[in-house]
Amino acid sequence: MKIYGKNVVKEKLKTNDKIKKIYISNKFNDKEIIDLINKKNINPIILDNRDLDKIVSGLHQGIIIEVEDIKTYNLDEVIPEIEAKYPLIVMLDHIEDPHNFGAIIRSCEAFGVNAIIIPNDRSVGITSTVVKTSVGTIDRVKIIKVSNLNNTIKKLKDYGYWIVGTDMEGTEYTEIDYKTKIVIVIGNEGKGISRLVGENCDYLAKIPMKGTVNSLNASVACGIFLSEIIRSRGE
Repeated sequence: MKIYGKNVVKEKLKTNDKIKKIYISNKFNDKEIIDLINKKNINPIILDNRDLDKIVSGLHQGIIIEVEDIKTYNLDEVIPEIEAKYPLIVMLDHIEDPHNFGAIIRSCEAFGVNAIIIPNDRSVGITSTVVKTSVGTIDRVKIIKVSNLNNTIKKLKDYGYWIVGTDMEGTEYTEIDYKTKIVIVIGNEGKGISRLVGENCDYLAKIPMKGTVNSLNASVACGIFLSEIIRSRGE
C-alpha cells in the first residue's frame, strides 16, 4: 500500500512498521520527516513532483511511502479482549466513500471507540485515500472485517451488546441509555441502513433536524452520535 501526505507519513514513520520504499520530492524540506527517515536507515528515492504525481492521484505534499497493508482482525479475536467498562463499537453498513470512511476512523479514534466493523463486500476497503483522510489514526483503531453484518449483529448480541442503528426515523438519539455495551450502526451514504440490519437493531435512533436538509453526511452523523455517547456516560 502507498500512503502519502506529510501528517500521515509522519505518523507511520514514528511506528516500528516496516517501510518498503520512500519517494520524496527533490524540493522536499520538512526537517522533522527527513530526520525520521534517517533514523529508519532507508535511502529515499528522489523524484520531481511530476513523477510523484504519476505514483498517486492524491495530494502527496512531496512524500509517498510504501508500507504493508493495514492489519484487519476477525470478530472473535477482538471483542472478548475489550476491557472497557462500557465498550463501544462502530459498524459501517456498506459505506462507499473513502473520505467518509477515513473521517469516521478519525472520529472513532478521538472518542475512544474500541473497534470498527466493516463488511468484506460492497464497501470501500482500506485504501490510500482512507488512510490519508484518517490522518494517521487508522493505526490506533482496530478494524474488523466480516462476511455478513446480520450474522455479526447476532454474535454481538450474544456478547451482550445493544445495537443502535442511525436512521431518519426512530427514538431521538439523546433519549437512549448508552451506559452499556453499545454498537452504533452507520448506514450507506445514499441508502442508509439496509432493511435486515435495521430489523436486527435494538433501537433506531435519529438526530432531529431543524433546517431544510433531512439527513447528514455519514461521518458527521457518526461524530454526533459518538459525542453524545461519551457525554451521556460522563467520560
